[in-house]
Amino acid sequence: MTKRLFSIVATLFVAIALTAQSQVKYVFYFIGDGMGVNQINVTETYLAALKGKIGFEPILMSSLPVVGMVNTYSATNGVTDSAAGGTALATGKKTKNGAIGVLEDLETPCNSIAVWAQKAGAAVGVATNVAITHATPASFYGHQRDRNMYWELGQDLCKSGFDFFAGCDFHKPNTKEGQPSLREQARAAGYTILTGGYKEYQKKGRKADKLIMLQSDYQNEKLNSDHIPYALDQDKNDLTLEQITRAGINYLMSKQKNGFFFQIEGGMIDYACHRNDIGNVVSEVLDFDKAIRVAYEFYEQHPDETIIVISADHETGGLVMGRGPYELHTDLLKYQTRSIDETKWMLHQLYKKAPAKFTPELIDKQVKTILGLGGAIEIDKKQRERIDNRIGDIEKAIKEGDKVNDRINDLCETCKKILSEVALISWASGGHSNGYVPVYAVGPGTEVLQGRIDNIEIAPAMARIAGYQIED
Repeated sequence: MTKRLFSIVATLFVAIALTAQSQVKYVFYFIGDGMGVNQINVTETYLAALKGKIGFEPILMSSLPVVGMVNTYSATNGVTDSAAGGTALATGKKTKNGAIGVLEDLETPCNSIAVWAQKAGAAVGVATNVAITHATPASFYGHQRDRNMYWELGQDLCKSGFDFFAGCDFHKPNTKEGQPSLREQARAAGYTILTGGYKEYQKKGRKADKLIMLQSDYQNEKLNSDHIPYALDQDKNDLTLEQITRAGINYLMSKQKNGFFFQIEGGMIDYACHRNDIGNVVSEVLDFDKAIRVAYEFYEQHPDETIIVISADHETGGLVMGRGPYELHTDLLKYQTRSIDETKWMLHQLYKKAPAKFTPELIDKQVKTILGLGGAIEIDKKQRERIDNRIGDIEKAIKEGDKVNDRINDLCETCKKILSEVALISWASGGHSNGYVPVYAVGPGTEVLQGRIDNIEIAPAMARIAGYQIED
């Protein structure tokens, strides 16, 4: 092929690529907080084990055609936190751990892909199953030196003008004495706030000029306005990430703007990993995948106009499948029916309601029923002794009338460790690691995300595909 012919063909391919990319109107950005490659691996291994197979059963996100792995270090630390990790994913800029939407100097603001989308005329949504002022969602609209400045981040949210927000609530919404609450400030900025779940959205949501969708006040009181209940703990009245995603798509489409940008965080994966709560980790990854499936159904209807990109801010827990023996028993995790946090709460409530009936026999029955240990899950003699010793500590505390809830917590922590042991799962810590996180994608132009990339490459690549102008 001559140089001239090669140049013509190359130009033609570039033109075709740019034409395809310019058609992209709908951009989904999913972030699984704490979701490293092993969080995906253990989930798929568990699904295979349920079918009696050694290997893996793919979930939707890992089945998408574009697959890569992502470095996550921050500007100042080999191990990032969610603020620096979120800022990198949102803005394409690395920063200091703890900082939101500002550079390493903690003063210079950097705008996110959500702002670039807004300036391009797109409707913008930011959603999560934790607080809407937590680090990851805040990275898309906030500019603060410290992720713990929840009040200031809430005010940044109100000023953003984004069309749709969803999550449990503002974290610490009433912390500035003598000032209107963050909910009141949001209403003053033109936002309608719904707390009646998906059914209330269906009745009132689309009529709102700008919308914030929160969970019930009952759950926010119970969970300290910090997160939506874990998927393992939800009942039919709880708001889910799947419902949030469905409502967000419906609402953003109703705005009839130049397409939309929609960021959705699966924040509870991180929570479960921080607690080394292995059955809960699998449940949260599957719950996140359900939300992605809603977006994928949309993609199937608009394949030439839609991209879906999924990644994570960091890995949490140093999760490894294996404890020495060359085998796994992840199928046993099916017997864990509640998170460890909810198990603690349930036992606290049983004691509170009827202290006289809170006997060793009742406690052991709850352990067998809720977590499977000593019931459906066979445990060895030493594990049985560890559980019995913790139950004995509770019995002693009841007699002494002191620290009963602390001893209940100790029991649940012991049970949590035994659940990982029987499944042959290891944890390095209760914090973050520098393990690779995945990137999965589908849609025109997303093949640029294949291979090994850095977290700061994702948002600019998505912006170029969608035709957003990249600005600081």
